[in-house]
Amino acid sequence: MDNLLSYIDPLLDGAWVTLQLTLYSTVLGGVVAFMAGIGKLSENRATRWLSICFIEFFRGTSLLVQLFWLYFALPILGQAIGVDLRMPPLLAGTIALGLNIGAYGAEVVRGALQAVPENQYEAAKALDFTPKQTLWRIVLPQAIPEMMPSFGNLAIQNLKDTALVSLISLGDMTFRAEQLRNYTQDSTTIYTLLLFMYFGMALVLSALMKILERYASRWRTRKI
Repeated sequence: MDNLLSYIDPLLDGAWVTLQLTLYSTVLGGVVAFMAGIGKLSENRATRWLSICFIEFFRGTSLLVQLFWLYFALPILGQAIGVDLRMPPLLAGTIALGLNIGAYGAEVVRGALQAVPENQYEAAKALDFTPKQTLWRIVLPQAIPEMMPSFGNLAIQNLKDTALVSLISLGDMTFRAEQLRNYTQDSTTIYTLLLFMYFGMALVLSALMKILERYASRWRTRKI
């Protein structure tokens, strides 16, 4: 029991880092998802192709390689051009995770926007709405509730993906667990605790996403 209690404090310290990383990268990913998803449907060719290239690149390359490139390769590139591009592990992890989840989320946004019935667009045109008014007052209130279940799954996947940042020495839960295992060789107890901590955090995150989903549904009712 004493050993078990001695594991809790380091793992809780790591859990706080994991929580921050999950929050920051999920928010960043949400913003990126809407920008790229809406951009992919833009009538502006440059915006549309920029969004497509971004989505395909970050979906088609490994998250781990993206993380390593930002943390290890980018500073070397910066030295070559005389610019300091080094970043702390938390920032590198946030950017890598946020861009990655944003690329996947962009397809969720794009699909939900295209699922809005065509007659809704025709009604907006009949009311002489601008494209911006149509997006904000007609399309998004109907599309966002449809996105929420998929966004919930992406947020939970993002939480699990935060374990990768331990490979760039960020002291998250996985990093703390590995430190404890190296020191004590008690792999079974430590990784069992880690397993249940991730599971507990995923349950809480899932509950929060359910609340957001209900709020989005009420927002649609008020808007339409």
